Amino acid sequence: MNLPTPEELKPAVQLASQALEQLDKILLGRTDLHRLVLVGILSRGHILLEGLPGVGKTALVKALGQLLSLEFKRVQFTPDLMPSDIVGAHILQENEAGGRDMVFHPGPVFTNILLADEINRASPKTQSALLEAMQEQSVTLLGTTRMLPDPFFVLASQNPIELEGTYPLPEAQLDRFLFKLNVTNVDVDVLDGIISTRRRGAPPVPSWTMSAENLSSVFAMLDRIFLPKPVSRYIARLVAATHPLHDESPDDIRAYVAYGASPRAAIAIAESARAVALLAGRPTVGFEDVKMVAEPVLNHRMILNYKAKFDQITTSGLIRNLLGKLEETGVKLPSDVKITQPA
Repeated sequence: MNLPTPEELKPAVQLASQALEQLDKILLGRTDLHRLVLVGILSRGHILLEGLPGVGKTALVKALGQLLSLEFKRVQFTPDLMPSDIVGAHILQENEAGGRDMVFHPGPVFTNILLADEINRASPKTQSALLEAMQEQSVTLLGTTRMLPDPFFVLASQNPIELEGTYPLPEAQLDRFLFKLNVTNVDVDVLDGIISTRRRGAPPVPSWTMSAENLSSVFAMLDRIFLPKPVSRYIARLVAATHPLHDESPDDIRAYVAYGASPRAAIAIAESARAVALLAGRPTVGFEDVKMVAEPVLNHRMILNYKAKFDQITTSGLIRNLLGKLEETGVKLPSDVKITQPA
C-alpha cells in the first residue's frame, strides 16, 4: 500500500475543505449534513435525502453541482413518470437517404449529478429504471449498453409525511444508496440569518469552484487512504452484529431487528470512513471515522419487526446503542482491568 505522506495529502485536504467551507456559506446552519454529503460524494456513492418540503434539499444538490463543476439535472418524480423519461428512448427518425432509423435520445440520467426529487412518488417500474444506473453506471436499451458519465451520482429526496399516492422504495433499491440523511429544520438564529441577508431565500453564488482535474486528484488520493486490519475487522463485526442471530448482537438488536444490514453496508462504511479520514488530514482510517458514518450507512438497511414499531424503537437508537456496546478490538477485558496510556 502506497501510503500518502503529509505533503502529498495536503492538496487534497485543502480542496475538500474549501468545498465544505463553500457549502457552509451557501446553505446556512447544516455543517454536519454538508460534511456527510461531501463524504458521500468523495466515496462515489449515492445519497437519499429525507425531509419536509422547503428545508433545502434541492438547493443543497444544486450548490454541490456548482461547487464541483459537474453537470446537474433534476427529475421531478410523479406517478405518471415512465422509465423512458429517465433513461431515454429510441425515436424513429428520417435519415438523409429518405429511410427511417431508430435514433437513441438520452434521458436526464446521462449527467454527473441527478436529483431524483420525491423519488417515492413514482411507480416501482420507474423507480427500478435507476437500479442499473446506480449500480453499474450504465443503461441498457434494446440490447445496447451505454455508459453514463464519470463521475455519476444520484441524490434522491423523499417527503416522510406525504403517504398518499406514494410508493416506498423497496429494500433492494434502498441498499444501493450509500447514505440516508435526514434533513431537518434549522433553528431560529439560522432562520433570522436567511431572511435578513437573502432576498427571497436565494443562496449566493459560490466564490470558488473545484475543477474536474482537482476532483479527480481528490478521488485518486482517497484511494490511497489506508484501512488497517483492526479497523476493517471492526467494520465487519459491526455489520454482522446488526443481525439478530449473531453472537455479538446486543439484546435490543435481537428483540427488534428482523433483518440486518447487507455486505454492501460494510463496503459503504469502509469507503466513506476513508473519506472522513481524508477530510481530517489523516492517511489511515481510525475507529472514530467508522463511528461517524455508521448511522447514515446502516439506518436504511436494518429492517425492524412489528414489536419495534409498537415500542416506538428507532433504527438510529439501535445503531447508537450498538456502537456503544461493541468493543473496538473485539477483546473484552475484565471489569477490574483498566488501560492506561503511557506517560
